[in-house]
Amino acid sequence: MILAWAPLAIHGVILLALMGGGLLMHQSGARSIGDPLHADLFVGILGLAVLVYFSAVRRVLHKVQPRRAVWLVLGVAVIMRVVLITNPLLLSSDIYRYVWDGRVQAAGINPYRYIPADPALTALRDQTIYPNINRRTYARTIYPPAAQVVFAIVGRISQTVIAMKLAMLACEAVAVICLLRLLAIARLPAERVLIYAWNPLVLWSFACDGHVDAIAVGLLAVALLCRAERRFGAAGAFLAGAVLAKFLPIVVAPAFLRGGAFWRPALAGLAVILVLYGLYISVGSHVLGFMGAYDREEGLNDGRGFWLLAGLAHVMPLPVGVSAIYVACVAAGLGLLSLAILRQRAQGVVADVTLLCRDTAVLAGCAMAALSPHYTWYFAWLALPSVIAPIPAVIWLSAAPVALYLDPDNSRFLWRSIVYVPAAALTLASLWRRRQRLPQALATSEGTRP
Repeated sequence: MILAWAPLAIHGVILLALMGGGLLMHQSGARSIGDPLHADLFVGILGLAVLVYFSAVRRVLHKVQPRRAVWLVLGVAVIMRVVLITNPLLLSSDIYRYVWDGRVQAAGINPYRYIPADPALTALRDQTIYPNINRRTYARTIYPPAAQVVFAIVGRISQTVIAMKLAMLACEAVAVICLLRLLAIARLPAERVLIYAWNPLVLWSFACDGHVDAIAVGLLAVALLCRAERRFGAAGAFLAGAVLAKFLPIVVAPAFLRGGAFWRPALAGLAVILVLYGLYISVGSHVLGFMGAYDREEGLNDGRGFWLLAGLAHVMPLPVGVSAIYVACVAAGLGLLSLAILRQRAQGVVADVTLLCRDTAVLAGCAMAALSPHYTWYFAWLALPSVIAPIPAVIWLSAAPVALYLDPDNSRFLWRSIVYVPAAALTLASLWRRRQRLPQALATSEGTRP
């Protein structure tokens, strides 16, 4: 019996050891990891953790696990998160803005009204949160209303980094509970929750740095569960909440509207959007925060922020307007994919939930590959639908971007290619296998006809 548990347990122990090794790379007093050598070693350790994670994923997908293996999976996941949450921030300072926005709201002030450095907020400054806020001298908050509601709730309880981290882990807990229910509906082994719970990128993004994406993950998980249980209005409402926590989940909306379920989720989602923006609309257009300048700061307006266009810039000058053309092409491609998804029909509950998560994973994976952000935590949400629909390229994109914690050539193309080129190769391999299986499936169908 012990031998049956051993392989999965060994994977968990190795992941714990690698996580500890990553923490040891932090140099005391450094705002991030430390000097370039320690940063390189840190990313190397995370890369090894990703390989171990892929091996563990392969095992739970292709090997029958002992009964109650899910408790081992959950136990290791909890230990890793408890260790990380008690350690300092290593890779991002974004959480200081979350705490600040919560503090501002606790003082009865709209968080979109002022930049942190505005004299009107002088009384709220301290020596722990305020000095660490990024863009504090020129940028209003960029975080949308659903995220701001969470910040406000936490800010009225405790205006500390650890409290905000705990809030993000609570959202993760909601996501895991929903995933376990979705696995039961899909009649899949519960231990497959490992695909999310042991993902190194997920761990470091949420337990260590407390990124706001965890709110979107929790709300999207609830939305998926509601849609699987055919509670269409609730699914639309929670999906809208996920979108207003982190705008990216808007791309998966067609997966929720498939099969003729349109009006209830659409109207419920619209109502949630209107209500949440209504809470903060007193500042007028400033409710969009830093969004207007974000595209320029990230190089999206001239194309250099997109991986494919950054590569093209190595061989020729990018023409004016190339970014708009690229975005239009991506939107058209996603639109065609969405039309194909909307035309699908599923027979039975099991097929429906599997198709729902597969479509969500495909839409999310395609959108993230096309947008190619250089912030690693933007990819963490891809692990969520992969639990039910494990598409190799999407699972790769959910974990491999740990490499983007480094960017040695600073070109946004060559180094990032180690993430996107394998993703493209995995996609082509999957399409080839599907093409190879199609004639066999058709032959089988012909042979079974009376």
